[in-house]
Amino acid sequence: MYDITVVGTGYVGLVTGACLADFGNNVTCVDNDAAKVERMKALELPFFEPGLPEIVARNFNEGRLHFSSDLAGCVRDSQVVFITVGTPPRADGSADTSQIYAVAKTVAQNLNGYKLVVQKSTAPVGTARDLIGWIRKWAKKGAEFDVASNPEFLREGSALETTLRPDRTVIGAESKKAVEILRKIHKPLFLLETPMIVTGLESAELIKYASNCFLATKISFINEMANLCEALGADVQMVARGMGMDGRIGKKFLHAGPGYGGSCFPKDTHALSAFAKKAKVKSGIVDAVIAANEHQMDRMVDKICDAVGSPKGKKVAVLGLSFKPNTDDLREAPPLYVIAGLKRRGVKVVAFDPISMTKAETLPEMRGVELAADAYDAARGAHAVAIITEWNEFRGMDLARLKRVMKKPVLCDLRNIYEPAEVEAAGFVHVGVGKGRPAGAGKARKAAPKKATPKRKKR
Repeated sequence: MYDITVVGTGYVGLVTGACLADFGNNVTCVDNDAAKVERMKALELPFFEPGLPEIVARNFNEGRLHFSSDLAGCVRDSQVVFITVGTPPRADGSADTSQIYAVAKTVAQNLNGYKLVVQKSTAPVGTARDLIGWIRKWAKKGAEFDVASNPEFLREGSALETTLRPDRTVIGAESKKAVEILRKIHKPLFLLETPMIVTGLESAELIKYASNCFLATKISFINEMANLCEALGADVQMVARGMGMDGRIGKKFLHAGPGYGGSCFPKDTHALSAFAKKAKVKSGIVDAVIAANEHQMDRMVDKICDAVGSPKGKKVAVLGLSFKPNTDDLREAPPLYVIAGLKRRGVKVVAFDPISMTKAETLPEMRGVELAADAYDAARGAHAVAIITEWNEFRGMDLARLKRVMKKPVLCDLRNIYEPAEVEAAGFVHVGVGKGRPAGAGKARKAAPKKATPKRKKR
């Protein structure tokens, strides 16, 4: 068991801290927001994540998980310090790492024996190596420490599953002592036969960026194929299914929709592009992925506006605000992008989300947007319903009830969660993504004109 300090209580920090405590370690999660710390001590968590309240409460009540705003004191009492603070994008797309260096400075000034500093925040390649010199600059002469990179691969909405049962664990370190400590901390994962990659600092950092950028590439690629399907009369779901059966491609992240969002893919694609430029390396594919994603979200606005006809003054019900289901994270969420586009076209927007409403109402993008009590309330008097986040409760809506409350029965199913035939049988116009139809398909044949019966001549 180790005494561990986790600095930062966002998604990565709080989930990491709770899971490390569940592994049997003594963990203190540190945040500089004292009021937030007090709320967490009362087991009021800062974000929604399925299963997290239970694991936090269990480890807190059993004395393995603690919360504090005293970073200096926690560093002195710890053997291992994980840095999990934010690295938000700057205007040029590069990652702002100032919080990492601020934390590292405090760590350096409070070294009172050997410490392992684990850089877990997603930061440009070279950050972990820079921290070695940075900590040495602020620490007392002769202070003992190591810096390691241990990137996270959690997925919001299934963060516990992807942390407790990860596809792999990556350790970037240059000393046997650092590797051994991180192996012991992650020992419970050995029971699950989790692959462990031990590599250098730079390789570990790039594994994180390369993974996220590749997944973003798959999403943008299938969205481009969806647009092609619409033009050529093909079905993107069948195309994706056929592609995914090839083991070299795989079926995951081949779901056409409004584009990717969230706290990782947009930030990481821009950051990789930025540090590639700094290294004088062309990142043409990643740059194209970024452009394709922005284009896809613009296409969703066009789809909805085309479906309602002249958009000005029309009412559209938007279902879903978070960037994906099972989270209340609104960062770079496609629904917010689409809502902003609809508002610019003069559309009146009413929105509903099962979890994110309280967070959403404070955002600038939501000014002038009415928030509904449920999906049917949002659809009342609407010229179209647009499903943008695939929450499970939107999958089984009563279409007859939905149609009754709408002004016009148009369903823009931007996640392809309904079968077009089912929706059309219920009397709706169905608008999907990548659901092309061959010319003439689904159209009733015109009956052959009857031949006129020749008039009999009078005799």
